[in-house]
Amino acid sequence: MAEQEKLVCVLCEKPSVGRDVARVLGADKKGEGCLYGGGYVVTWGFGHLASPAMPEEIDPNWKKWSFSTLPMLPEDIPLKVLPSGKKQFSIIRSLFLDPRVVSLICATDAGREGELIFRRIYQLTGCRKPVMRLWISSMTDQAIRQGFRELKPMSDYDGLYKSANCRAEADWLVGMNGSRAFTLRYDALLSVGRVQTPTLSLLVKRKKEIEAFRPEDYYEVRADFGDHEGLYIKDGVSRIAKKEEAEAIAAQVRGKPARVSSVRVEEKRQPPPYLYDLTTLQREANARFGLTAAKTLETAQSLYEKHKLLTYPRTDSRHLPQDQRPVVLRLLQGLPEGLCSLLPQPLREPGGRVFDDSKVSDHHALLPTGRTPPANLTQAESQIYELVTRRLAAAFMDDYRYEQTEVVTECAGYAFMSRGRVVLDEGWQRACPPVRVKSKEDAEDEKALPRLKQGEIRQTRGAKVQRKQTKPPSPYTENTLLDAMEHAGRFVTDERLRQQLKERGLGTPSTRAATLERLIEVGYVVRRKRSLLATDKGEKLIEAVPWQLASPETTGRWEKGLKDIESGTMDPGRFMESIRRYAAYLVDAARTAPPVDFPREERKPRRAPAKAASTATKPRRAPAKGKPKT
Repeated sequence: MAEQEKLVCVLCEKPSVGRDVARVLGADKKGEGCLYGGGYVVTWGFGHLASPAMPEEIDPNWKKWSFSTLPMLPEDIPLKVLPSGKKQFSIIRSLFLDPRVVSLICATDAGREGELIFRRIYQLTGCRKPVMRLWISSMTDQAIRQGFRELKPMSDYDGLYKSANCRAEADWLVGMNGSRAFTLRYDALLSVGRVQTPTLSLLVKRKKEIEAFRPEDYYEVRADFGDHEGLYIKDGVSRIAKKEEAEAIAAQVRGKPARVSSVRVEEKRQPPPYLYDLTTLQREANARFGLTAAKTLETAQSLYEKHKLLTYPRTDSRHLPQDQRPVVLRLLQGLPEGLCSLLPQPLREPGGRVFDDSKVSDHHALLPTGRTPPANLTQAESQIYELVTRRLAAAFMDDYRYEQTEVVTECAGYAFMSRGRVVLDEGWQRACPPVRVKSKEDAEDEKALPRLKQGEIRQTRGAKVQRKQTKPPSPYTENTLLDAMEHAGRFVTDERLRQQLKERGLGTPSTRAATLERLIEVGYVVRRKRSLLATDKGEKLIEAVPWQLASPETTGRWEKGLKDIESGTMDPGRFMESIRRYAAYLVDAARTAPPVDFPREERKPRRAPAKAASTATKPRRAPAKGKPKT
């Protein structure tokens, strides 16, 4: 590399991404922690290389856990380099400050966390060189080349960074103050958080509903009219409270003539489902295959980064922009033969169910990239890839159509309802059969009924009384809990706020999996088969904390605030001031919290925190000239 050669330094989030970007750019010479050539030097992190400092690294007085040192409300939360990333950070800093590097390109993941990763590193190095942003949703060579042709000004993403930074600092202030305060109050290791505590609250509430549930017997009467059966109904309800009443109805209709009093036949349609965002993919993978949310995210990320088979997975959009139409047409033409043969010819025009620019945020819905899958995919990778591919095919298939028949048969003054279904066209369900465990009642309702006409007479061959019981609410699975987190507005009583939170939930698609794993890690939740159950410790924590910390409403307000910061409609300083007031409130609430008896736990000695490797305010001296170490 020539002494005076001018370079552009590209920072990627992970080594695997760095190698792909370097190959496309022609940076094929190996350096220490980097690749260079063709006027570029490509380096990488390992995800996050920097994090907010621990309290004792900011103020030595905060080393001791004591109410006298709370609340901890630093004006600025300095950054430190993580011990595991010190060597790579040193390489990045040397490259950023190398005089031959005239500009930088941020090539971290195109999302809130990726933005935070780059900006923290840039801040810690003391670099002031101009930066452009690579913003891509696919890791194919074609997408990388196009992304480098269409680099964006870094300033376009200032709102995204401010939102990410506020999220990180809010988590620090709430988590550090709340966890210390409640740990001190109850002399038990307790962890609270901006998202994890309201999520735990949902699980605790469901646990209490199940425990408080008392089954009640009820009865139904089913009559046999020869060529069809009917369920006794009154005012649209089939339940009968008393056994004697049910037996009396059955006795009165046995052997009696019956008349078909009404027949209603209606054709119904179900349009294809929307494409996947991350949360919907996680939910379906859990329902179909029992995969955890964390496993689905890890697998989708591998399919994106390593195999280049999927577009960017950490998306909250289920639509595509209009400019993706030619791309999608090419993808559909390249689908496996088994799926191609299911597509209608000519292709159905999906319109707004697929293409809608107004519903695409940072990233569009998940798509396959069109590459041929290798033979060495893991079982989970194959499952996730097939889900995404089949969902794309389904989006362009015909509606699922069926004929719904409802018949009312009257006998001895009692009405009996019969329902039947005939599938007219399986449509998109040929590619994506629904995930549903059918009950015996469902199976009865989906049988085809004979062609009955109003006024026809039948003989009641028999009638039987069926004893049943009311059922408790089902425990949350990851599928249903992710749905509850995504639509947390349904748990808010304030109608105005409910509408505001309609598009915002607990956490984000990319953080919800980590929240669930954290709840399990700290002992608040256990996973039993596919169910997630709150433990006694988790239940006691929700008893102890103020309702605001456990309420989805509070976190929903914050998530909306972070979205407004991203869009530029809220001042970050105003948001953080509200978080500081809230952190101070948590400390006061802990001091006067009600007595709760937490189980004793064996405490492990806390390691002394690693000394912060750097701060954001101290500039760095440029290294001596020379090529990257080999």
